[in-house]
Formats: sequence, C-alpha cells, structure tokens
Amino acid sequence: MTSPTTRPTDPCAVRTVGLGKRYGRTWAVQDLDLRIRPGTVFGLLGPNGAGKSTTIRMLLGLARPSSGRAEVFGVDAADVVRAHRQLAHVPADVALWPHLSGAQVLHLLAATGPGTDEAYRAELVERFALDPSKRARTYSTGNRQKVALVAAFATRAPLLVLVLDEPTSGLDPLVEREFHRAVTCARDRGQTVLLSSHRLDEVEAVCDEVGIVRAGRLVEAGPLSRLRGLHRTEVSATFTGPAPRLAGLPGVSVLETADPVGPRAPGRVRFTVSGPPGAALAALAGAGVSALSVHEPSLEEVFLDHYGAGEPERCAPGTRDGAAGTSGSLR
Repeated sequence: MTSPTTRPTDPCAVRTVGLGKRYGRTWAVQDLDLRIRPGTVFGLLGPNGAGKSTTIRMLLGLARPSSGRAEVFGVDAADVVRAHRQLAHVPADVALWPHLSGAQVLHLLAATGPGTDEAYRAELVERFALDPSKRARTYSTGNRQKVALVAAFATRAPLLVLVLDEPTSGLDPLVEREFHRAVTCARDRGQTVLLSSHRLDEVEAVCDEVGIVRAGRLVEAGPLSRLRGLHRTEVSATFTGPAPRLAGLPGVSVLETADPVGPRAPGRVRFTVSGPPGAALAALAGAGVSALSVHEPSLEEVFLDHYGAGEPERCAPGTRDGAAGTSGSLR
C-alpha cells in the first residue's frame, strides 16, 4: 500500500517514448512522447479520433503498442500487475455490479486497489451526495459516476487516471464543485491526476498543464500560462490624443485604428500581440493611454487554433480513436 506522503521516485509519473498504435494501415497514435511530472493535474484535449483513448489503453496495459513504450513511474505499462499498483483508474463508461449496494461496491474496489483512506472516503460520500445504501442497478449515470470517482479519490495511488469524456456531465453544479475540490486535494497530497475531458472550461479550472492531441500526435503541451503565451492576446486601447503607430512592431498585428475626428476626440486602436509584448507596451506607454483592455485567449481559443480549420482526424474504420468500443483520453 502506498502511503499518503510517499510515492515512487521516478521523475515522471507518466512517460511515453515514440509510442504508436496501428490498426491495419491506420496509425491511431504515432511517435507520441509524453512527460507528466508527479504531483500535477494534467488535462489532455482532443476530439474523438485524436488518439487519446488509444494512448490511455496502452498506458493501462489494455492494448499493446505497435512501437515505442509507455511507463508509469518507471514501470513498463505492459507489466500490468506492477504498473497498476501505482494507479487508480476511472473508466469512461462506469459499469457496476448491479446486485451490490454502493457501499459494497466501494468496499470491493478498496480491497482490490492500492490502498484506501476510509475516513476520507466517507467524507467524499457525503460531499458527493451519494446514497451508498442503494443497489447499483438503481443508480443513474451520474450516481454510477459518483461511485467510481469516490473510489478513485479515496485511494492513495500515486496516479489517478480519469478517463472521462465529460467528467461531471452527470453531476449537478454543487457536486461538480466538489469534484474540483477533490482534484485539488489529490494534487496537494502529491498525487498525479491525468484527466481527459471535452469540457474545456473544466480542464482550465483544475489543470496545471494541458496537452493537445491531433491526428495521434501531441501538438502542444505545457502549463496553461505558457500555452496562452504562444497564442494571440487581443488589446484595445483609447488615447487622449492620436493612437501610436504599432504596425511593424514585433508580434503585433493591427486590427483596427480610429484617429481623432476633433481636438477632444480620442484615438483608438485594437490589435493582437503574440510572443513578448515589450515593444507594444513601450509604444502604448508613451502615447497617453486613457483606457486599456486586454483579452487573454481562453483554453477554448487555444484549442480552436489547432482544430478550428484543421484537417479531419484520422481514425481506423469502424472504430473510435482507433479502438472499437472505447472512449477516453490521455496525457
């Protein structure tokens, strides 16, 4: 059993090197290199067919790589017995034993996992408003999801793999807040959380780092702040006099300029800046700014930069993410 204060010493919680999976002539995942640091919440983004589920299946030892390798705290994911001692997994589609009560399901999962904090589990049952006395067959989709999440968050596994297209789709707003709290608590205890979601606002709310997968390849990865910095920030400024000339400054693209139409009319400019903003800020500072607004790109806008006008995702015929009957995510 892994204690709350210790975890394996490998510098990466998850590492993949040249990871690939081919179905026939189609590569669902190709040359995928991932690094997830211990103690972080990492969100993987990408639509169906991007390769997220296939990557997770290889990470969990449910699919054999066609190339490369995947590791969990330095253990080859193909060594399922050893690798699964380090993780707790919530599948995309939660299926429970129908004749068992919620309490019995939680007890069974605790007995087969890497160790459970029973006091914290009882607290989570209350916070998630779960009635553990009911039979699993009577649970709604949201309540089945609650059981799986409570079981995962109550473990002391170093890695929590939440393979969910929309982790809180079946939860009401108050319980969704508790989900966010549980993710934060897991990180604060030193656990690593790997979260896949189609809900960009949720990933943005709880994740320290994100990765964007496209056509089976990782196209961007890193802290949210750095990813936003790689993309355009929109700035609108009003001046006491004429607007400064910004065209030609490094990283600046002028969208709109309005010169004063009278002696007391303000000048206005709207522009985008990518990369270091120093030159643009220096120009604004010397021009008598009377009002300034800055719009930092949301995670959704960063994501759409890659997918908004992109080519269709590759997927093996008759499969989802190249693996029939699966759904999920990665990184």
